[in-house]
Amino acid sequence: MTQTRVTKAVIPAAGLGTRFLPATKAQPKEMLPIVDKPAIQYVVEEAVRSGIDDILIITGRGKRTLEDHFDRNFELEYYLADRGKHDDLEGVRDLAELADIHYVRQGEPLGLGHAVSVARKHVGDSPFVVMLGDDIMADHSTVLSDMIDTHIETDASVVALMEFPLAEISSYGCVDPESIDGNLVKLRGIVEKPAPADAPSNLAVMGRYVFTPAIFDALEDIRPGVGGEIQLTDAIALLLRTDPVLGFVFDGGRFDIGNKSDYLRATVELAIEREDLGPDFRAFLIDLVDKRLR
Repeated sequence: MTQTRVTKAVIPAAGLGTRFLPATKAQPKEMLPIVDKPAIQYVVEEAVRSGIDDILIITGRGKRTLEDHFDRNFELEYYLADRGKHDDLEGVRDLAELADIHYVRQGEPLGLGHAVSVARKHVGDSPFVVMLGDDIMADHSTVLSDMIDTHIETDASVVALMEFPLAEISSYGCVDPESIDGNLVKLRGIVEKPAPADAPSNLAVMGRYVFTPAIFDALEDIRPGVGGEIQLTDAIALLLRTDPVLGFVFDGGRFDIGNKSDYLRATVELAIEREDLGPDFRAFLIDLVDKRLR
């Protein structure tokens, strides 16, 4: 049984973000701000909190601002230092020190599975994490670190799962659970975006994965699936033929910021948790709701 630390993460961020047009016409969806930080920063900070120190971001055309965000900006630093804005200065400098962050372009938008496959040379033979760039977790969430602990204990790949109404399951990958032990599920099968009548369960795959390097061989062997894309779900299904895959079931604390309603919910919920913003913003929301209900 492996005791290897999981220190590498892959963040696919090459999507076009068409659901947020026109806001994403000239900027990546991962750079849309939630309060005062772009969405991608929440994902990177979650990885760092979970012990990850080597991050590969899969980018595409028009994503240069992702690289700039996590790089040094000496003109800005000079400006902040000259005006005595030391807290802001420390914040922008810390961005460049969060982790070793690398970038590679996907080339063609051939699907999530293809995006993960281009990380093979960087990841090598190590276990690694995949974190979707438009799924963010609340700061208090321990889902990723718990998944990593589960992998270390079992030597299995682990996917994050949440229960969803069957009417919504066709938007997600869906697992066929063989057995359930607490919040751990042993997977018997997995399908991409099934119709509600065909869904094997109400457990949907969320944007956090811990993989053994065996997933790369599976990605090489599959053919385009739903939408004509290389689906990560199909590779997991193939991996299940030879290797165990577990599901980690959690509830709450997750925001799909590719969805407009969830994006607004994330902005509100994360803002009211802030010590500097929360009290006044909560009071504003209470007053606003009270006026609307009169």
